[in-house]
Amino acid sequence: MTDGILNVNKPAGWTSQDVCSKLRHVLKIKKIGHTGTLDPMATGVLPVCIGKATRIIEYYDKDTKSYHASMKLGLTSDTLDITGEVTETSGYPEITEKAVREAFRAYTGHIMQIPPKYSALKINGKRAYDLAREGKDFEIKPREIIIYSNSVTDIDLEAGEVSFDVTCSKGTYIRTICDDIGRTMGCGAVMTELTRTASGFFRIEDSHTIEELAESAEKWLIPADITLEKLGKILLNDNRVTAFLNGNSSWRSGYTITEASEFDGLYRVYPKGADADGGRPFLGVASIENGSLIPEKVFR
Repeated sequence: MTDGILNVNKPAGWTSQDVCSKLRHVLKIKKIGHTGTLDPMATGVLPVCIGKATRIIEYYDKDTKSYHASMKLGLTSDTLDITGEVTETSGYPEITEKAVREAFRAYTGHIMQIPPKYSALKINGKRAYDLAREGKDFEIKPREIIIYSNSVTDIDLEAGEVSFDVTCSKGTYIRTICDDIGRTMGCGAVMTELTRTASGFFRIEDSHTIEELAESAEKWLIPADITLEKLGKILLNDNRVTAFLNGNSSWRSGYTITEASEFDGLYRVYPKGADADGGRPFLGVASIENGSLIPEKVFR
């Protein structure tokens, strides 16, 4: 094992840190970090960076996420999901399938969402869930998130169960979506199941269980640069490679942009000359300022 990304299918009941701790133990590697927290009850895609790849975690910041979730009508809880303490129950005899679909249809685009009090957000240096468990009174301000799309996949009004798919920006709380839509319909709702099906480059159909990775992690290790979809691509002149690796900049004549950047003007950098197997070694990440290529992270 050296450096790269593992696409882990997180099991229910584990925290994201539990997954990293387990992999640290079985792979005998200390430098491991995940790219986005999943609640313990959630399952699905959890990219885990190994070795030097931990240095690129920040570049996943703008990746979109996709989820499949289920919710139960007629309930509200302090955690906004089924694991919390039920704070209110109500009937929903007047709720129709049309009303459910219309509520979801309206919940798209740029939305001001208030994160749950039982969340990992920090309030004055303390986790919100710690303050909530201590019974402290505190306020979480709404923040803008983006719901790119959502679709209701199943409705069982007799059981009060609704399942849906959603694609959204980072920082979106699916528990809050359930609570917001439940309140919109006037009956309340709590999240009962959650699976992350995609996170940027990573898809659930390509993910692997902890047991599979413990047996043969090297087989599933993904090179870091392949996963950086939003970063552009630059080919560096051969005579500027050593300068780049030493942290020195290069003027426009020393490189060629072959793919535009969609992430803060950052680019993956490769040498122009192909190596023996026809590929190009990943050198690192750079930005461009006033025509000059500036090394941001050097990997080789």
